[in-house]
Amino acid sequence: MSGHSTYQPKTGFERWLDARLPIIRLGHDSFVDYPTPRNLNYWWTFGGILSLCLGVQIITGIVLAMHYTPSAAGAFNSVEHIMRDVNYGWLLRYMHANGASMFFIAVYIHMLRGVYYGSYKAPREVLWILGCVIYLIMMATAFMGYVLPWGQMSFWGATVITNLFSAIPVVGPAITTWLWGGFAVDNSTLNRFFSLHYLLPFMIAGVVILHVWALHVVGQNNPTGIDPKSKSDTLPFTPYATVKDGFAMSLFLILFAVFIFYMPDSLGHPDNYTPANPMVTPPHIVPEWYFLPFYAILRAVPDKLMGVLAMFGAIACIFALPWLDTSKVKSMRYRPQARIYFFFFLVACVILGFCGAKLPDAQVIPGLTTVFVIDYDLNTFVWLSRLSTLYYFAYFLVVMPVLGLTEKPLPTPETISSPVLGVETKD
Repeated sequence: MSGHSTYQPKTGFERWLDARLPIIRLGHDSFVDYPTPRNLNYWWTFGGILSLCLGVQIITGIVLAMHYTPSAAGAFNSVEHIMRDVNYGWLLRYMHANGASMFFIAVYIHMLRGVYYGSYKAPREVLWILGCVIYLIMMATAFMGYVLPWGQMSFWGATVITNLFSAIPVVGPAITTWLWGGFAVDNSTLNRFFSLHYLLPFMIAGVVILHVWALHVVGQNNPTGIDPKSKSDTLPFTPYATVKDGFAMSLFLILFAVFIFYMPDSLGHPDNYTPANPMVTPPHIVPEWYFLPFYAILRAVPDKLMGVLAMFGAIACIFALPWLDTSKVKSMRYRPQARIYFFFFLVACVILGFCGAKLPDAQVIPGLTTVFVIDYDLNTFVWLSRLSTLYYFAYFLVVMPVLGLTEKPLPTPETISSPVLGVETKD
């Protein structure tokens, strides 16, 4: 926790402003003198990287919106106009498109780090929930953004995903019609998605402010999972954390630049460079890579409604994680059995992503209530998806509750500074 403010105004203007709007004091207490655990590693730098990604997406999105035409007749051509005629439009478009992938790479690493080190446990439950809310809004924003180029995959991806809501009893068809703005994916759908895609990043920024606020109230977790007990356990945020975050951001920007300048289309789908055509169905309708694990869970269940429930249930498990894990030890650094199960969880997620990108034995049938029918007989990818889905839910609903009660963790340090300074641990 940040504790009492140590900010001292140095000039007359600072004293005048501090008495009326202590914004400089807020910045100093939050990003200069804020005490951070002295043992934070580079996995903690992805919080700053995510802030960078959000800033890039908002700035490039605002400029792109100035040249985009949100209509079924003009959307595809307006994107081509941005690429060919707008000064540095190609750069803005590639930064925005690949920036979404960079955003999800960083957020998945950030979330997995939180799971491994127990950053969701008391007193950080609200902090974790706010992070999950950010992730959920990110998913909605990314899906709507994927529709805006109005290529083949955009159109049919919107058709398939929005059609899933029709499986919800009673209210499902009404929700689907509202999303479409009519009785099919068309101009009204594109207008709705453009409006929401422009609005939601600012909602993300608002929740990020709450997320950082909650972080400063309860304090940062650390690799040992032990809260600071004395001043020797912490260091000022600046320059120690800022230098580390700055170095990590530089490396991340190099990776980002590699995709922008050398392989800008590698993370997209080639069918999206063909204008949307409701009369021609792509041979394989597939979402962006960051949705593939959930898409595989959806397809692993033969029943449409149960598949939708399983897909949303997979996200709900992440929200409920603080109450599913019964272990009193936060960090898996001191939980050897938990590390093994966590490793298999990572493998299951990778397999789900791999299977989500593969084409099962399927016959695509366009329609309002049924978009595709899958033949599940002896398909390797479907069965791999089913087994991985089973372990995904078992990890949250069985392994975590039971393991927390049965596992004997390793001795934990008495303080954060003990392992850093080479002091022996206390059992």
